[in-house]
Amino acid sequence: MITYVSVGLLALLSLSIPVGIVLFLLGFGVDTFFSAFPLTRGLGNMVWSTSNNATLIAIPFFVLLGEILVRSGVAGRTYAALDKWISWLPGGLVHANVATATMFSATSGSSVATAATVATVAMPQAEKLGYDPKLFSGAIAAGGTLGIMIPPSINLIVYGFLTQTSIPQLFLAGLVPGIGLALAFIVMTAIICMIRPELGGEQRLFALPVMLRALAHLVPIILLFTVIIGTIYKGWATPTEAAAVGVAGALVIAAVFGGVSVGMLTESLLGTIKITSMIMLVVLGASFLNFTLASAGLGQELRAFLEGLGLTPLMTIFVIVGIYIVLGFFIETLSLMVVTIPIIVPLVVQLGYDPIWFGILMIVLIEMALITPPVGLNLYVVQGARKSGKMGDVMLGALPYVFAMFLMAMALIAFPQIALYLPGAVQP
Repeated sequence: MITYVSVGLLALLSLSIPVGIVLFLLGFGVDTFFSAFPLTRGLGNMVWSTSNNATLIAIPFFVLLGEILVRSGVAGRTYAALDKWISWLPGGLVHANVATATMFSATSGSSVATAATVATVAMPQAEKLGYDPKLFSGAIAAGGTLGIMIPPSINLIVYGFLTQTSIPQLFLAGLVPGIGLALAFIVMTAIICMIRPELGGEQRLFALPVMLRALAHLVPIILLFTVIIGTIYKGWATPTEAAAVGVAGALVIAAVFGGVSVGMLTESLLGTIKITSMIMLVVLGASFLNFTLASAGLGQELRAFLEGLGLTPLMTIFVIVGIYIVLGFFIETLSLMVVTIPIIVPLVVQLGYDPIWFGILMIVLIEMALITPPVGLNLYVVQGARKSGKMGDVMLGALPYVFAMFLMAMALIAFPQIALYLPGAVQP
């Protein structure tokens, strides 16, 4: 059955069939060939029970928040402001790519949206100032992955929904690793540019008054993040309610900077509908596939396989990490999460590991999948924004950051408190 699902998934995705449809088709196949019962009779109830959950309402709100910030021009002003603050480092403007991605990750919740935002704003600057296209575009692709780690994260919401884990606790757990990854990307960039200065472009130092004036474009985003996360942990709002507050705050910021118009609102709403529909189709398709797989006994089959290896719990975690790295080469990231979570997470919990810790480890591995070929979505997003050059340039530029993510995954395994300290210290 595992072979059928793996081969079928790769074959259908290679035909460019939408991921959500692929998951439904695989579910029908499992029902037809591996189940003794007509599982499709439960399809209607399964789809309704999955979609009828208040937690999922947070997804369109966070998507809309990011759309408003992008389409109102806030992204461009934020990028220009960060350029004035950190372009003195070796690597110059490349650091602004990572820093801008970090700030927008703290509001948008989507890696693809974050990568698209920064790429659209930054790529013209790379051509104008003569930066190495590989490193510059690779940093954007890597920085965009922070959108699913730094709260609020749509992927963490989906993980919490599927595992019945506290979403506020997951948000707290993702904060330190997310900031740690951002700093690791900056350090990696600085090291590369100290070894090869010609890759980083010109280091620029701005006068203090100019830097202070630039803060006017950074403070609103910081305040918005503080309001969203603060209302959750003060107990004043659920994640869904905080997302709605965030949308209102984004509209206020856009209005202050003169970015609100009928056209902007229309584009933001249409973009939200498209992205949310895609996410929900994937979630529903994966829920049906997981239902058929569980009913057909895949969970027991996989558990027996791992137990048959005779490994210690730690070695089993390394095997699971290896599985995610390999699958990440071929499977779209959200699909990879929702397909594997109901099977893998119970095994991990049975081994004695914390589901919140494993959720953060999984997100790091999913981030790696976003910038590894051939299905790394962020690579295609950045290449699309470049509008010239070879796809291979973006892939090569992202490789150092893949290594940084792998080191973070190993650090999380060696020191679980990197993810678990804040959830233990702060009780929302």
